[in-house]
Amino acid sequence: MYHDSAAALVVDGEIVAAAQEERFTRVKHDSSFPKEAINFCLTWGNLGLQDLDYVVFYEKPFLKFERLLETYLAHAPKGFSSFSKSMPIWLKEKLFQKRYLIQKLNDLSDREVDWSSKLMFSEHHLSHAASAFFPSPFERAAIITLDGVGEWCTTSIAVGNQNSLKIEKEIHFPHSLGLLYSAFTFYSGFKVNSGEYKLMGLAPYGEPIYEQLIRDNLIDVSHDGSYKLNMDFFDYDKGLKMTNRKFSKLFNGPPREQESEISQREADLAASIQKVTEDVVIKIARSVSKETSEKNLCLAGGVALNCVANGKLFKEGIFEDIWIQPAAGDSGGAVGAALALHHIMLGKPRRVSSSIDSMNGSFLGPEYSRDEIIEKLNKLGAKFHVLEEDELIEKTAKSLVEGLAVGWMNGRMEFGPRALGARSILADPRSPNMQRDLNMKIKFRESFRPFAPSVLSTESSKWFELDRPSPYMLVVAEVKQDKRRMYDENHSTVFGTHQLSLPRSVVPAITHVDYSARVQTVHEETNARFYKLLKKFKDLSGVPILVNTSFNIRGEPIVCSPEDAFKCFMGTKLDILVIGDAFLLKREQSTSLSFDYRDQHALD
Repeated sequence: MYHDSAAALVVDGEIVAAAQEERFTRVKHDSSFPKEAINFCLTWGNLGLQDLDYVVFYEKPFLKFERLLETYLAHAPKGFSSFSKSMPIWLKEKLFQKRYLIQKLNDLSDREVDWSSKLMFSEHHLSHAASAFFPSPFERAAIITLDGVGEWCTTSIAVGNQNSLKIEKEIHFPHSLGLLYSAFTFYSGFKVNSGEYKLMGLAPYGEPIYEQLIRDNLIDVSHDGSYKLNMDFFDYDKGLKMTNRKFSKLFNGPPREQESEISQREADLAASIQKVTEDVVIKIARSVSKETSEKNLCLAGGVALNCVANGKLFKEGIFEDIWIQPAAGDSGGAVGAALALHHIMLGKPRRVSSSIDSMNGSFLGPEYSRDEIIEKLNKLGAKFHVLEEDELIEKTAKSLVEGLAVGWMNGRMEFGPRALGARSILADPRSPNMQRDLNMKIKFRESFRPFAPSVLSTESSKWFELDRPSPYMLVVAEVKQDKRRMYDENHSTVFGTHQLSLPRSVVPAITHVDYSARVQTVHEETNARFYKLLKKFKDLSGVPILVNTSFNIRGEPIVCSPEDAFKCFMGTKLDILVIGDAFLLKREQSTSLSFDYRDQHALD
């Protein structure tokens, strides 16, 4: 009902399946009732709706409506425009959501089900906290949830112990670290709820010259990390925009127009809000550690996807260990709501392994058999070779060494925003031109955006300043000193995105301008085929790393099906496509199947 609609299936405490609706409908950040995701989960679990003990929604609509109404009344008559626009959908669907959900569920079922005692509602931040703690490898932990806003809550502190979880502290709307970051996302000309990644990626090109201005005018942070925003500069609590004229005056100009050229000002703004965000997160973590005496920390909420802040938090060593929910945004609320009901309401015990979490590598989506893939590719008119695994790995690795870009679809689709080697575009990290080429010719996105490395788990500490696993690509770490390429004073005058022209390490395609990288450690236990591919690439190149970016173009969700993968293959300059055991070469495909994505207005 907002964005990133999803469904998850939990059976006896085990997460059996989970997927975002966008992957099936091909509508990015789809907010609609997750009909297709539910159907997938039930099919995967071999269940009908009538077999379910409970269905649980991830938040409480009446509390959210209360916030909307109280906020409007506090500012009336200001904010009438946004209030009047939101009312029809509230009065039609959201305010009577139980009735609406029952109707939608019955539409999916071939028989009537009595939902009066089966349909439950969890609070938004409880769902987030449960998604972070219950799948974690910790018997007990502190939990920090940071996002835009749930019903009222924007920041919460909780403590989990075995199968119990209790929220101890909250910060309420309109004071929100997530919405503060989104305000700068909007002001920098990016789309709220999807452009925050871009702002984070832009930050290293700038200097935090506005940091003090932000601290003096926009946010008041206490010693324990609690904070208040100065709402004189924001419009999201009463209007349809994130910021107002006073905000623009503070930063000497209007918001950047979307798709216009990015200037040094945007880079400096990004660096400044990133620095403030990191400092608040670290302050909160220090306070939580002191107050709870817990040794472990779990993170969830959209701000937990800020992998740069996560990397800084790891380096601080405040907690012995930290675990972050890979679907930390609202989609992960589906998993959290189900687990909260199972453990908290029903009192069912947890099965905890100290060596591995229970997210199954986040590979919780659909998978296609060899026969299904062959049938679908034949229907599409594709030319392909079906290979045994060893030959497939060999040919793919050799193609990567030759500098070709590979679309890689393997096993169950990832749950969450990151491609982790199941629906990925792969390339050679040694190429100095690969970042620009992938961005411009395949992803059709801004050239400054960095790419992540996937590295063999056994080799990660040799290449990155990382002393722990990072299977979900949620931590930024620096490239090791001996792998860097340093520059003399003649290059010190290169600023902003022009720094892209300077290769900064022996693996330049994954090294950001500040020598950082968003690392994914690949483990044989959770993704054996991808692990074998990395191993073979290392045998051929001496480097145990591949560029790994999500298998999609800008403005579209990550591919789900063989049809999605083939469409992306034929609409971009990808050279190779691997779907399961099928190996496809672009040069062998009929030109009649090609098209240009940009002609379909796919850009967001």
